[in-house]
Amino acid sequence: MPAQADDLTRAPDASPQTEPIETRVFRAAHLSIGLNLPLLPSGQIVADFNEQIALAQRADALGFRALWVRDVPLNSADYPDPVGHLDPWVLLGALASHTRQIALVSGAIVLTLRHPLHIAKGAISVQTLSRGRFILGLGSGDRPPEYAAFGANGDARRELYRRHWETVTAAVGPAPRVMPDAAPDGAPGFTLLPQPLRAVPMLAVGSGGQSVDWIARHAIGWMTYHREPDAQQARHSMWRAAVERVAPGEFRAFGTALRLELSDDPDEPATPILLGYRTGRHALVERLRALREHGTHHVSLNLPSSPRAPRDVIEELAEYVLPEFHN
Repeated sequence: MPAQADDLTRAPDASPQTEPIETRVFRAAHLSIGLNLPLLPSGQIVADFNEQIALAQRADALGFRALWVRDVPLNSADYPDPVGHLDPWVLLGALASHTRQIALVSGAIVLTLRHPLHIAKGAISVQTLSRGRFILGLGSGDRPPEYAAFGANGDARRELYRRHWETVTAAVGPAPRVMPDAAPDGAPGFTLLPQPLRAVPMLAVGSGGQSVDWIARHAIGWMTYHREPDAQQARHSMWRAAVERVAPGEFRAFGTALRLELSDDPDEPATPILLGYRTGRHALVERLRALREHGTHHVSLNLPSSPRAPRDVIEELAEYVLPEFHN
């Protein structure tokens, strides 16, 4: 029997997850836990590709909900983060083909420094390779000198972010279409193939220079940096108010990226560090419970270089922390 016309536009043997991937990561009254890549041992700033794939596979098998991949094209001695990140699309493609259940999230593709149609093509490709496990996190970048390096106008980033978001949304949404920058007389129509398995969920990572109302209206949720409890609670309250204004009764996710130095001593109390805590696992569970109670739906853990091997840390987290939240 000949294939239906619609089937000819889709990748072969690419059936989507039965449950939308965003609901496995973000769910009301629940908190899930993910990991930021790369996971590096002490003193290493350039990721070993094969080791990252092996750690990703182990995180997948242990039940972590998401792997987060950053978009950091350039390094500078002036930047506080010395890590040499792999290109996000290359790494996401490899993760898609080497993992089975875990969500893959870009945290975040710099929407203002890449053409939106290239972003859409990458998102559809990763979604296809991962069979529906991709969440497209988008940001505007927080390093102004990079705008100059790429010949972009940093002063225009807010408007550029909105325009590019619209173009990506059209291309990866439920009725995919290409919005060209220009369409001279006689120009052909364009499509992006393969078609998305389903609309690619789009997540705001940081504010992108936009209001919380704009984010609540256009994104499945908002991912922010860690703040101390009172400041984070105020931010969450602002978010909930925005959701009720623009999408009353609808679910919009709220998540945070948390830097974690996990102590060998499980009873070590939590001590604040930049964007997170140094803590033993017992105090970590308490902090995560508090986040859940205050309405946080996902925490992505950033494990900085430390004397502990990354594999040892994720094994301990899987044995003693994940069962508190992933049941």
